[in-house]
Amino acid sequence: MRSARLMKVFVTRRIPPEGRALLAGAAESLGKVRNRSGPSDSWQGLWGLFLNGTPPASLAKRFCEVEQWDSDEPIPRKELERGVAGAHGLLCLLTEQVDRTLLDAAGANLKVISTMSVGVDHLALDEIKKRGIRVGYTPDVLTDATAELAVSLLLTTCRRLPEAIEEVKNGGWTAWKPLWMCGHGLTQSTVGIIGLGRIGQAIARRLKPFGVQRFLYSGRQPRPQEAAEFQAEFVPTSYLAAESDFIVVSCSLTPATKGLCNKDFFQRMKNTAVLVNISRGDVVNQDDLYQALASGQIAAAGLDVTTPEPLPTNHPLLTLKNCVILPHIGSATHGTRNTMSLLASNNLLAGLRGEPMPSELKL
Repeated sequence: MRSARLMKVFVTRRIPPEGRALLAGAAESLGKVRNRSGPSDSWQGLWGLFLNGTPPASLAKRFCEVEQWDSDEPIPRKELERGVAGAHGLLCLLTEQVDRTLLDAAGANLKVISTMSVGVDHLALDEIKKRGIRVGYTPDVLTDATAELAVSLLLTTCRRLPEAIEEVKNGGWTAWKPLWMCGHGLTQSTVGIIGLGRIGQAIARRLKPFGVQRFLYSGRQPRPQEAAEFQAEFVPTSYLAAESDFIVVSCSLTPATKGLCNKDFFQRMKNTAVLVNISRGDVVNQDDLYQALASGQIAAAGLDVTTPEPLPTNHPLLTLKNCVILPHIGSATHGTRNTMSLLASNNLLAGLRGEPMPSELKL
């Protein structure tokens, strides 16, 4: 039985160790862990937070208890609605749609939502704001890992590495041939970045030493101070599409950017150009992308994000040699994911205490 003076927290997934430790490692168990066979019984259990001297002293009192969905897989919707009922705090991932229905299921107690992501397009922000709920998220901490992945994906795609590896495995590698497996290099190239935010800047910073001659960027408004480091030019998206040898999509998903990379965009691109998307799948019209790749309108594409996720194994894009698709692993380093979980947990606990969050989304 939950004590009336304890606030309830619901965590929608098994989170990495450091965040889990903050929520439970320093806590005295309130009850036995329940791990039964059916989904409805797959709860990690309840913990009262008795934080010891390791975290800040202001945390050193028991003030909430935590229920966690004990799985690496997404929680079924009915279980999510069941788990969030009566919760004061919710720690979620980008796979959970926090919409009006879920907020209604949570009820009037819900005061804090902490998402373990930098993207917030899975949150119904207008409805959340209307209810006076605070939101924490995890920007900055995944910038470097995502930028590393973007550069890796760009190089993998433009130098045709998956094709080359397959040729080694299937016996296609025979004599040396002057034009065999040739791709496109970065030296003296023009790189266009759609969205010169934290991640976009980190990508440009990593690409500059490869000998990129010119950086272009597009977005809602010029960012001269940030662009100065790369001598990047602010241009319309149509111009960026036409002039760039490599295009990296690193913008947020908004109504203005949904479907931004479409048939018209691809028709403006060079037939030697390469597109990389590490933002959100919906920024790219995948049907139009397939046609552009299959017809040779553009040279290649590398995607770390798709619509839907996971992408069905029979999707037409997966039949193309000039399309490299990764399973949304931009932030997938041990250090980054642990840091994300720690920040998400700190956001949640600070919000429950009515204190400033380390990273609060201003609504």
